[in-house]
Amino acid sequence: MTGKLYLIPAPLGESSHTRIFPEINFQIIQELDCFIVENLRTARRFLRSAGYTKNFDKVQLYEIDKHAPQPEKEEYLAPLLKGQDTGLLSEAGVPGVADPGSEIVRMAHRHRIKVVPLIGPSSVLLALMASGLNGQQFAFSGYLPIKSQQRKKALQILEKKSKAENQSQIFIETPYRNVSLFNDIMQICRPETLLCIAAELTTDDEFIQTKTISEWKKNPPDLHKKPAIFILMGT
Repeated sequence: MTGKLYLIPAPLGESSHTRIFPEINFQIIQELDCFIVENLRTARRFLRSAGYTKNFDKVQLYEIDKHAPQPEKEEYLAPLLKGQDTGLLSEAGVPGVADPGSEIVRMAHRHRIKVVPLIGPSSVLLALMASGLNGQQFAFSGYLPIKSQQRKKALQILEKKSKAENQSQIFIETPYRNVSLFNDIMQICRPETLLCIAAELTTDDEFIQTKTISEWKKNPPDLHKKPAIFILMGT
């Protein structure tokens, strides 16, 4: 019998764990001796903050290498195939969403390993919930192109699709490029298009506002180095 792969969410920012995780998460974490993680240092820090007391010298920690060949990635599943329950830990938010853990989950399904998602904060869904925009039809595009000209073209496509299909368009950016993305949105999108910006979710500095492009131009937010989600809605 194979072990279970538990998908363990991580905080989006500095916030109380009891505010964003149910007690069952902590109970499951305490029972595990094996983890697949995105970053060893931050994984250890999170586990300790969640009350994990086991000696890390006696715990198996596999760090995901996105560039590793497929046979090497399959080795991450070795404990699971021997019947050992394992935790897949995201760097922030939920595993598998804008996160390299999705490939591990896909491999687990191929091996008929039971996958158990645990409850935790998803910046994508939290932002959509609080945006007031269409939560019935939406698309998540992840990161847009880095170069401004290509990014503007992508924004035009998303805006047109949003208006034509009444579909909320969700995307993200690396915090230090938020300002340049915001500026491109202001330059390329129509004045009446709606834009929700949700930054530093679940923290004491949480910021969520939905305005038209023309309204944002009058009062641009400070987004420098702040984790944020953007939702565009053409009208």
